[in-house]
Amino acid sequence: MASNPQSPKSPKSPQSPKRNEGSSPVAGPAQESALISNEEQTEIGILPASHWQQQSAETEEEFDDDSASSIGSVASSTASLSDSIFEYRKIHGRTYHRDIGTAESWEPNDERHVEAMEIAHHNYTVCIGHRLYRAPLDKKKVQKAIDIGTGSGIWAMDFADEFPNAEVIGTDITPIQPSWVPPNLKFELDDCNQEWTWPDNTFDFIHVRMMFGVVEDWYKLHRQAFRTCKPGGYIETFISCTTFECDDGTVKEDSAMSQWAKVFNEGGRRFGRTFEVYENDLQRKGMEAAGFVDIEYKDYFIPVGGWGDDKEAAERGLWWKMTLEADLDGYLNYIFNTLKEWNDPKIHGYFRARSAWGRKPE
Repeated sequence: MASNPQSPKSPKSPQSPKRNEGSSPVAGPAQESALISNEEQTEIGILPASHWQQQSAETEEEFDDDSASSIGSVASSTASLSDSIFEYRKIHGRTYHRDIGTAESWEPNDERHVEAMEIAHHNYTVCIGHRLYRAPLDKKKVQKAIDIGTGSGIWAMDFADEFPNAEVIGTDITPIQPSWVPPNLKFELDDCNQEWTWPDNTFDFIHVRMMFGVVEDWYKLHRQAFRTCKPGGYIETFISCTTFECDDGTVKEDSAMSQWAKVFNEGGRRFGRTFEVYENDLQRKGMEAAGFVDIEYKDYFIPVGGWGDDKEAAERGLWWKMTLEADLDGYLNYIFNTLKEWNDPKIHGYFRARSAWGRKPE
């Protein structure tokens, strides 16, 4: 664990970097303007559809899942809402939230994806050491906490159970959370990209997890978190990078694993919500620029598929693989239906994730 790591300094001004005025953001994923031309695909380095069609047509070699893992056998609030809130958009057979303000989400909100979110929640807790958070919280002092982008609400429910004397709020742009929840928890419809309506110095703990491709401005988000955080309170964010790394050349340039980051990162650039939060160190930079202190972070090595001799890392990698495969279609509808490389123990692709937390000065 490191404190204030030696990496590029944060901007001295709390103002967010200006966007490239020459680029025009693309609205929703259903609009034709979001499509990438063949020329643009070539320039970015994204392989054409014919590559994947040919790969799918070839005979697939089956891999022994047992050999892919070194960890051995793994066992398999209440709100009054109008009916219009539940009239979801449908794109390629999957449902997505109804627009709220400028809210945009690249993940579906249907039952299949909600179930995948449950698996993802367990995956993320395994990744950070079988826990819900890493910030040094004092259970006697935490009176109010918020989970920004709560998704299915499962993290907020578990946190409310662990902190029964605290008031817990989970926010999201789509109402997919259950109604049977701990008495100290409530869910609210809210877009974190809009101005936060909570008063100054409201929360003892602010939690943000896997919000890449959703947050428009990470500097603004941290400024709003700083304003609403109580003196002495904490913010914690968790994010993964999008790039599959490889040290031995087994992840080939023309593989789907290699293409993963190119597709996601270009998509984020086009609709103005970056996926490159880890790569650009936006967690630490945003906290520093907002005024948080005692900033710490921990990086996690994730060998996707569970290869390698490190049993803890292999467990993380196996659960991450299960998370992606729980709804691969929901994460990206077309190209990565052919993503099979992580089943091959001879292919050593991995990526990294990071927890970062900081305290508001008293």
